[in-house]
Amino acid sequence: MLCSEEGMDKTFAELRDCICCPRECHANRESNELGYCKTGVGFSIGSICAHRGEEPVISGSRGICNIFFTRCNMQCIFCQNYDISRTSGPIAEHKMELSQLVDRVEAYLDAGCKSVGFVSPSHVLPQMKAIIAALKVRGRNPVFVYNTNGYDKRETIQSLGNVIDVYLPDLKYMDARLARDYSDTPNYPEVAKKAIKEMYYQKGADIELDEEGLVTAGLIIRHLVLPGQIENSKAVLRFIAEELSPDVYISLMSQYYPTPAVADHPTLGRCLRRDEYEEVVKEFEKLGFHRGFVQELSSPHHYRPDFMREHPFEP
Repeated sequence: MLCSEEGMDKTFAELRDCICCPRECHANRESNELGYCKTGVGFSIGSICAHRGEEPVISGSRGICNIFFTRCNMQCIFCQNYDISRTSGPIAEHKMELSQLVDRVEAYLDAGCKSVGFVSPSHVLPQMKAIIAALKVRGRNPVFVYNTNGYDKRETIQSLGNVIDVYLPDLKYMDARLARDYSDTPNYPEVAKKAIKEMYYQKGADIELDEEGLVTAGLIIRHLVLPGQIENSKAVLRFIAEELSPDVYISLMSQYYPTPAVADHPTLGRCLRRDEYEEVVKEFEKLGFHRGFVQELSSPHHYRPDFMREHPFEP
């Protein structure tokens, strides 16, 4: 069993020559020679909480038990979770043993959460798989949600076909220049397109819901509209409509706000304007999308996490 010492050793063996994410650093994460993500082999957690700020079919009234991993294989200069996602400087993190982590997750499942979400898991796939295996050993079978930035290898997604129930990827860019300048990932468009095509191949455009209206299987693609980058957003939507299907569920987000790191940025230093978001929504409708979620323009006031608190999304 993966919970055993022998199983855990096997699970983490790939981290000794790490090619988990598209960067393929070949770092030995058991040593001090860490790769781009600056992450070792343990469980470094920003927060475990019942998150009610997700799409209604994801969280419902009781929330999804989200596990927020620290660090990230992308370094978006505007990241709203910067307290835990940076790869340099101090971050808010909790080093946990697997049994301790699973105890926390079980407590939320006992309190009514039906799903477990893995947030920013692309660089910690062995750790994520170990958590899933440990929960199953304990007789737990929640809905597992892969909440990713989209910077995943297609082979990774192929390996998750019988593991993950719901894919919840971001699709950030179709513009390689923006991907380079904003997230240090110039190859993001080509990588993310392949990964999301594989998700679509596995799940299709339909989602499955339980008796409470909560998703149990499927794909929902998120896109955060950035100020001043409306053409990029339109290109993202065109890719989904033309190369996947306009039947795909889309979560079109207006919740961008400038964090301290980009407060003085010439483009990112302001919130999204109403006319910008409305232009993207019009493109959404023009392309024939008819399933999904749009946000109120007041959303930036409701999605400002503070990972220094026990629950980052609640006072």
